Amino acid sequence: MNTELNTENTAALPESGFAALGITGNLLKATIASGFAEPKPIQVKAIPPHLAGRDIIAIAQTGSGKTAAFSLPILTKIIAIGAKRLPKTARALILAPTRELAVQIEDTIKVLAKGLHISTALVLGGVSRNSQVKKMQPGVDILIATPGRLTDLVREGEVKLNETRWLVLDEADRMLDMGFINDVRRLSKATHPERQTALYSATMPDEIAELAKTLLRNPVRVEAAPPATTVVEIKQGLVIARVKQKRQVLSGMLADEKMKSVIVFSRTKHGADRVTRDLERDGFNAAVIHGNKSQNARQKALNDFREGSVRILVATDIAARGIDVPGISHVVNYDLPDEPESYVHRIGRTGRNGADGVAITLCDPAEFSKLRAVERITRMKIAVLADHTDQPDPAVNKNEPREAPYRDPRSQPRQENGNRNHKGGGNRSAQGKPGGGAPAGERKPFRGKRRGFGSKPATRAA
Repeated sequence: MNTELNTENTAALPESGFAALGITGNLLKATIASGFAEPKPIQVKAIPPHLAGRDIIAIAQTGSGKTAAFSLPILTKIIAIGAKRLPKTARALILAPTRELAVQIEDTIKVLAKGLHISTALVLGGVSRNSQVKKMQPGVDILIATPGRLTDLVREGEVKLNETRWLVLDEADRMLDMGFINDVRRLSKATHPERQTALYSATMPDEIAELAKTLLRNPVRVEAAPPATTVVEIKQGLVIARVKQKRQVLSGMLADEKMKSVIVFSRTKHGADRVTRDLERDGFNAAVIHGNKSQNARQKALNDFREGSVRILVATDIAARGIDVPGISHVVNYDLPDEPESYVHRIGRTGRNGADGVAITLCDPAEFSKLRAVERITRMKIAVLADHTDQPDPAVNKNEPREAPYRDPRSQPRQENGNRNHKGGGNRSAQGKPGGGAPAGERKPFRGKRRGFGSKPATRAA
């Protein structure tokens, strides 16, 4: 686990960079013809040990070129084998947490291997199972799959992994978040005992480090950037707005013609549907993508967005990874995510392949703890572009008392007792005395009902 790759000799490459890394022949020609002229940092560091047969732990931010980093070495080895495939088997298996990421990986491999007679298959939920079984009948070179559906097909004998000699876990931290780790362990045990394994992740939580210890043998660890690093080309900004103000603020922002192609991230599925309805009522053409949508509906929304027939795509974190649409100008966080790492993946949908991008976060004061968590893992403070909390909330009765304007707690001095807004310590009773009210001997017994772990939950209305 402590083995590190010495990249001193690969830091400076000739112009034919992929050739210097070991990619040769027709694969090199196809790679260059596909527009992959110069290798990216993660490719420079990961491809040589891949070709050398080493297991790899790779940490790289989203949009860094990870797919080519593991695909090119696998394609090189498969081309060299040249043997006939066995029925229902796959020579290489790439596991991805979401359907969208799996589709993107297959698309990239097809581009890299154009004209090389490499067969691929997708196995994922939400689409016809029978078509996937039929695709696997003659065997394939590379199988790209989500863990859930593949586990079912392996259990039923429709897919065999005993000939799989290359295993890639892409976005391993996301698979952990989605509860796929047990499926990953079962699938890895079904592969060839002499397989080569690569684990790619944007972050390295303790659970993923433990998984790596059980699945990888003496791995090389490579990093293209520190974990949870954001792309430098992305300009980040913060707009303070209360929940009731966010719709109006978002519509005002989208009136700017510079926002040509925008992904709006919502924390929940219902929230994404609500934002989409609000945008349509405000005169914007938007598509929505989340886990409750069928795979066909999700793919149609994504294709419409990619082709430009819709300008705005509203999504949950299912789209935070695996969506590679060229030219996304802006990412808007309508809500901050529960997991701060998801922020990095969300904004990584823009600013890809060296292009500039803008990420704007709409933050209600109640979300400030999530904002602080994001700033901790990204090691940067997001600049405040606007503060709307000193303005009247839309659709609010003017006779109702207004909330006090929001003030950024990050700019307020911290009191010695750790409380920014309260001087002095202890609780105050109804009589205004510090320390919690009357002495213990004078307190009246509590007559109400207490809710505890043994209490019966309140009956929910149908």
